[in-house]
Order: sequence, then C-alpha cells, then structure tokens
Amino acid sequence: AIVVGPRQSVAQQELRARKVHFVSGQGPTEPLDIQAQIRYRAPAARATLIWDDQEANVRFVRPQPAITPGQAVVFYDGDLVLGGGTIEEAK
Repeated sequence: AIVVGPRQSVAQQELRARKVHFVSGQGPTEPLDIQAQIRYRAPAARATLIWDDQEANVRFVRPQPAITPGQAVVFYDGDLVLGGGTIEEAK
C-alpha cells in the first residue's frame, strides 16, 4: 500500500555534509548566514552554516522538503558561490 502524506512530513531543518570544498580554500571559522541550495531547480534557502574542519552543518530558517543524502548542497552568499559538499544526513 502507498500512503500519501502532507509535504511537511518530509521536511527537515538541518543537514550534515561531507566532502566539502570552499572556493576560497578555507571554511568559515564562525557560524555564517548563507543561502543553501539542495536541488538543481530549487531556489536557495536561508540557512546558517557551521564548519568544523571535517563537515558542514547547515540549519535552515524554514524546513526544506526531501533533503536527500548523496545529493549535493551548494552554499551561496547572494550570487557568489562559497562552496558545497555531499549531503550525508538530514536531521
């Protein structure tokens, strides 16, 4: 049986990414307000990025639908690409 639930039921507020690369070569040392894009055609969403030298933790201002491990996440400051990585876990 297939059960269809509300879209909000697959929305999550946070993700953890690995294999992260920053265009500048160095990640932020403090939490940074960014926009993060988790799907090719999805608009970037406001979030906070916390980098700990091994992985990126991204907390969205509003929950995002279907954050999917294995997919890419890209970090932006306006139109400027800051970097990105591979989603390991959605929380």
